Amino acid sequence: MSNEIETLLPHRAPFLFVDEILSADQETITARHIFGEGEFFFQGHFPQYPVVPGVILVETMAQSGGAGLRKLGILGDGALFFLATVDKVKFRRQVRPGEEVRSEIKNLRVSARMIKQSGRAFVGEELAAEAEWMCLVSSESDT
Repeated sequence: MSNEIETLLPHRAPFLFVDEILSADQETITARHIFGEGEFFFQGHFPQYPVVPGVILVETMAQSGGAGLRKLGILGDGALFFLATVDKVKFRRQVRPGEEVRSEIKNLRVSARMIKQSGRAFVGEELAAEAEWMCLVSSESDT
């Protein structure tokens, strides 16, 4: 993970799931994250057969989308964004320790108070998960 990501997202380890923004424009964002063997959730999900929880894959896509918008300057430096809805979620493939997930995000609607995006998470060329979500946007001074 680069220091750039920590300037783009308020999240921190162990709940930061973006290593790098590969590309970002007004329509799409592509990011990556490697799920290391030491991730906190592998201890209990599942000890004999560790798998990235589905909710973490959704969080990874949402963080990727938010980081891309911050990198583009669409969201201000003090912007915080919170998941409000998650729809059309499908899990297609397990993600295991050591695997790299590439998130491909589409900006469906972005305003000063709301973000609507869709995303697909891939391991190599295999689709692992897909979803749509909406985030409410506020600033640190609003909280």
